[in-house]
Amino acid sequence: MEGSGGGRHFILVHGLCHGAWCWYKLVPMLRAAGHRVTALDMAASGAHPARMDEVESFEDYSRPLLDAVAAAPAGERLVLVGHSLGGLNLALAMERFPRKVAAAVFLAACMACAGRHMGVTIEEFSRRTPADFFMDSKIMVLNTDQGPRPAVALGPKLLAAKLYDRSSVEDLTLATLLVRPGCQFVDDPLMRNEALLTDANYGSVKKVYVVLKDDASTSEEMQRWMVDLSPGTEAEELAGADHMAMCSKPRELSDVLLRTANKYD
Repeated sequence: MEGSGGGRHFILVHGLCHGAWCWYKLVPMLRAAGHRVTALDMAASGAHPARMDEVESFEDYSRPLLDAVAAAPAGERLVLVGHSLGGLNLALAMERFPRKVAAAVFLAACMACAGRHMGVTIEEFSRRTPADFFMDSKIMVLNTDQGPRPAVALGPKLLAAKLYDRSSVEDLTLATLLVRPGCQFVDDPLMRNEALLTDANYGSVKKVYVVLKDDASTSEEMQRWMVDLSPGTEAEELAGADHMAMCSKPRELSDVLLRTANKYD
């Protein structure tokens, strides 16, 4: 889902089991403000044609973003926006193409830090989260060419109680129709590589973390823990939004993104 226009170029990356469709309210707001916006499907997500068991690695899962950033014209510096698990896709793109990114916005997202492996954020989330967090979600094992891989299909009760609890019934219904099984790639070698994210590349990109104060799936304390891992990260706050702030508080989120684009122009 892409549009042209002047101003900044925002690239939007969804979280676990979601797709480009979840940004449908935000995209026209940013375009109306004069910016170009690209909402991406990661591999085997949204309308992407692959199945998750066909995606060989986290890098392959991130390939749509890596290709989009690589293809950005010289002189066009991007504003990357990652939601939830999408923060790790951003980290990989920032490390590979730091001079192409004006700023990266982490929306209640996994935000890794230089010098530690990317999976540390998922490990910490699991440590802080009750065993029954996923409620009626279906935990499964995918048979891949790389061996068995854990995956999850988010259940409607989980979506209603912890992700879309402040969103409209229409947004919740849309999600129940469109979410697909997803993987966190916790055992992927790239995810375990402590030398992957460097101060010179990943650490050099301006970072903004949007703390969702009323997120029922990721506590404010967990979000601020990630901010503290990366000194120099700017923190913004949104109150009254659920985990899917692009659905429950799109105007307020748009305002944050427009301020960020102006600040790091």
